[in-house]
Amino acid sequence: MEFSMKLHAIHWCYFGGLIFLFLQIQIASNEHVYTRELSSGWNLTNQNGSVTKTKVKIPTGIYSALYGEDVLKSYNDVNLRWVAYDNWTYKNTFAFNWTEMESVRFVNLTFHGIDTIAEIRLNHFYIGRTDNMFVRYSYDVTRYLVEENFLEIEFKSPVFAAAAKANALKDHNITVPPECPNQRYHGECNMNMLRKMQASFAWDWGLAAPSMGIWKSVTLEHYEVALIRDIDVAISKNDTHWNMHVRVFIDAAGRRDFYAELTCYAVELLENPIIIDDYKTKPISYQNAVIAFEQAIPINSVTIWWPNGYGVHKLYPLYFTLNSWLNKSEFSLRSKSISQKTVRVGFRTIELIEDIAPANDGNTFLFKVNGMEMFMKGSNYIPSHILPELAGDEARIKHLLFSAKEAHMNMLRVWGGGIYESDYFYNLADEYGILIWQDMMFACAMYPVTNDFLSSVRTEVIQNAKRIAHHPSVAVFATNNENEVALAQNWYHTWQEKSRFDTEYRELYLATINHELKIVEHSTRILPLISSPSNGKISAKDNYLSDDPQDTHYGDIHFYDVLKDGWDPNIYPHPRFASEYGFQSLPQMQSWSRILGNNDNIIELISHRQHHPLAMIPITTLIRRHLPLPLPEEENYAEGLIYLSQIAQAMSTKIETQVYRSLRDTEVRTMGALYWQLNDVWVAPSWSSIDFYGSYKLLHYWARDFMDSITIIALYNSSTKSVNIFLTCDELEVNTKDLKVFQNIYLWSELYVKNSMNWSVTLKPNGVHHDKVIPVSTILTDKFNQNNCFVEYTLQRGSVVLSRAYYFPSAISSAVGVSDPEIEVEISSKYCQGSVNNVKMNSYSLSVIVKKPAIFVYIEIVHKNVVKYKLSRNGYMQMAPTQVVQLEFEYSKCVDITRNNIKILTVNQFMI
Repeated sequence: MEFSMKLHAIHWCYFGGLIFLFLQIQIASNEHVYTRELSSGWNLTNQNGSVTKTKVKIPTGIYSALYGEDVLKSYNDVNLRWVAYDNWTYKNTFAFNWTEMESVRFVNLTFHGIDTIAEIRLNHFYIGRTDNMFVRYSYDVTRYLVEENFLEIEFKSPVFAAAAKANALKDHNITVPPECPNQRYHGECNMNMLRKMQASFAWDWGLAAPSMGIWKSVTLEHYEVALIRDIDVAISKNDTHWNMHVRVFIDAAGRRDFYAELTCYAVELLENPIIIDDYKTKPISYQNAVIAFEQAIPINSVTIWWPNGYGVHKLYPLYFTLNSWLNKSEFSLRSKSISQKTVRVGFRTIELIEDIAPANDGNTFLFKVNGMEMFMKGSNYIPSHILPELAGDEARIKHLLFSAKEAHMNMLRVWGGGIYESDYFYNLADEYGILIWQDMMFACAMYPVTNDFLSSVRTEVIQNAKRIAHHPSVAVFATNNENEVALAQNWYHTWQEKSRFDTEYRELYLATINHELKIVEHSTRILPLISSPSNGKISAKDNYLSDDPQDTHYGDIHFYDVLKDGWDPNIYPHPRFASEYGFQSLPQMQSWSRILGNNDNIIELISHRQHHPLAMIPITTLIRRHLPLPLPEEENYAEGLIYLSQIAQAMSTKIETQVYRSLRDTEVRTMGALYWQLNDVWVAPSWSSIDFYGSYKLLHYWARDFMDSITIIALYNSSTKSVNIFLTCDELEVNTKDLKVFQNIYLWSELYVKNSMNWSVTLKPNGVHHDKVIPVSTILTDKFNQNNCFVEYTLQRGSVVLSRAYYFPSAISSAVGVSDPEIEVEISSKYCQGSVNNVKMNSYSLSVIVKKPAIFVYIEIVHKNVVKYKLSRNGYMQMAPTQVVQLEFEYSKCVDITRNNIKILTVNQFMI
């Protein structure tokens, strides 16, 4: 077959992101590296044999195999803890066809994720030990295989394994704090002794479920010489071309140098494949098996990848095949000699600009993508499940990332106490245009620096960096979360041995993690941040341990001041970048009902699951400043606590985010706001905007508005007693024709606007326009006073409202004139249609009807078949008789929603 004919076939077979390729040489299927998954037929037993589970499938863990998600219900975070105190063994038998050995040299047994301390035996031969859940372990088992094979993996209790490591250090008078979490966590000690998900021993938002198990796939890899393990592609640009800087990382079990030919198909970019044949005559060292090359692509041939809100997120597939052999003269193809891998790349540039700030007062800290300064809007992402084997659930991940995209987020921070996320997660972030701030998995602790620990960390960093660095979504690495500030502020009483802990910090994060991240370092990539928060590049002057890593003049900050009034914009700092901040709230009542035991008291369970060291004080204090929270002994206390906590959280997070957005084009140059946190691992008080079951809290509904590309911001300035109006615009080009701002004054007692004025405005593309300062004295005149009215500001183009903001002159609980809105809901229309995978999209139009102003109208759907749903708006102010709200959800069939399934709450009912 002529190559031109085959190239035509290549184009013809490319469809929908999947590549079906005719290779340059016609290759029979048995010439490819063969991978076999050992996914089923596992048995599980505890140490004394009293508990056995058969027919277990991989990926799995002890908790999930025995109890599914029951650990998340009632008080099972404590009641089922015995699981983590026992030792467990997985067993599997599998057949091996010896005739296949005639055509391969090696069979690898590869564990892509073992959680965490385990010993592996095959046919009663010791194969290896594991101690890091973030590491891929691969063993050449060729000589151990027989026709019927017996594989067993013996797991040690992570709780006792961690304690043993801590005690071994104590025997040498070495302590590594914190030894135990706050007692409110109901957690386990010595999380920092193990390289496993730190949050599995409990956190202030999550339960302790110290997991064990095979949390990723187990495979047998049959091959002749070598196989492709990872591919890294860095992207650069000059005046005429984009350049791909490609490195193909290869595993070679034979511990012998070998020869190879690499072919790369870039179907949408190049007419002909790229063939690297340098190593047909020059051997590749098995000790550093990498093939590197560069390829230029004309600029006009490429569609640029943009973050969410700025343009398309175009991805290009690259398909690689590697043919390898051991002897120089051995050019003929042999069985299992061809290894293949596909990655997708996006063409974009990214920079972190840390120049001298406008007022010559510190440095900027801002991201440029494709040469454009961008304000980073988003949140922080924790694992989607406390059980790591379930954290890769694609439906759950898709819901969370799509929800972030819909809320106009362009960055998520993958937090350092969780896991390095799945390939699916990063692929989806690429598709949605969501940039990833990637922490390495070290958080809120000191860590040991023993040789074994550091050696394991090196492997962890190298493997995960090589796996994910090529994604256009991956913006920056940070080596840890909050460990520099923990030292600086003496969180764990480290000042008694300050010199030692400073030295160990630098050994772990500078000499080890940062050093190993050089495996993906490139001039086009942002250098890793050593910590978050930190002072950015200026930290180098302090050898990366600054006296004040929270200096607002540099780098990024984490801000929490839980006892202050979160509705007051004047309490917030003016940083360069806020990478963590937030307020707690409670999930909706329907989510609590799914986890309550028959005899559980909801308030007692809330208290049990509230891990904040100050318990419920921050939540209730914030609510009572502004909203009418019932007394604990009142019948509606639980309902009011849940609902009002969501209002308080949403308002506070909105105001703080708007403060940061308003500072963009000032001397402060704030250029990022990532609130804590996007998601949850169980139903509990937390900082999340989406609860564990995927239901939106009011914060997420509001985030869709206050993170929109065009917004109006109204912030009260207490020093000038005025309302400052800002207009933000993240669009690079914007139509400013017919734009006006309306100031509408409402009485709490009556529907409709009672006073209105408007003025023409403009927008600053990719910037903020400081529009107007309005003295409150000019608002509260005539019949309007501090307690009987509030103000709505709308940005409009003609009659179309682009954005809304509110100013409340007094606490809502002090409002005068509030009465029963006599709220009614009518289902005005419904529609059900099929979509992909036999899922029905159910759509309803709800007409909400009131006779008096309704404050923060809250709609909750209560139906056994409706878990995740979306409303077009929620927690809104209704000042007109009728408001139509759209409801959408997916289910396997059409669902009949009636008025009885619609729960409505307003602040009014807690005031009258």
